[in-house]
Parts: sequence; structure tokens; C-alpha cells
Amino acid sequence: MKPRVLIVVDSDPRTSGRPAEAIRVAAGIGTWKKAEVLLYLRGAAILSLSEYSDEWIDEDNFTRYLPILQEWGRPVYVQKGASELALLGEPLTPFEEVSEAQWASLAAQSTYVFRF
Repeated sequence: MKPRVLIVVDSDPRTSGRPAEAIRVAAGIGTWKKAEVLLYLRGAAILSLSEYSDEWIDEDNFTRYLPILQEWGRPVYVQKGASELALLGEPLTPFEEVSEAQWASLAAQSTYVFRF
């Protein structure tokens, strides 16, 4: 059984390079196919999925690496009911809203959890 890696991002892509780096790392780890990689975005980090990422810090990482995550056939998980969802527009990749209980379950079932 492959280890499961959960990458949790809650940094704002408008003011921090951490979301872009987290997406780059997720794509890199997942490409090896030695681990199942899940990406969970909370709060302002949800804006990382926006089609209008050209003003975000390290914006090329979003358009370059989010399509790689989409190829895996798994959605990006996002915080259910977050106010930032209304600001997304057309997302760059499919996503699924998960509740706090579902996110806690994802974390508990993961071998590794990284936070950005």
C-alpha cells in the first residue's frame, strides 16, 4: 500500500509564495507515483484555484502544476463553506468541498501531513 501524503495549505497566494510552492511540491511528489497525494486548501488558499492567478506570487506554478494534479483524477479538497469560494470564478481544476470532520478524517488516514 502506498503512503498517503496530505498537503494542507492555508496561506494567501496574494501575499505569500507558500501556496504556489505547496502545489509544486504536490505535483512533484505525485509524479513519482510512490505515494498518494491529496491537496487540501483552507481559507484564502482556495484562491489558488482561481483562473485569475496572474497577480499571485509565483503565479506560473499555479498554471503549470495544477493541471498535473487534475491528471490524477482526484479533486483538490477545499474548506466547505469558505467565503473565498465566491471569489473563485472558473477554477483551474475540479475541487470538492469537505467539512471539518471530513478534513480531520483525511488527516487521520494520511501517513504524512505537510502544512504550508
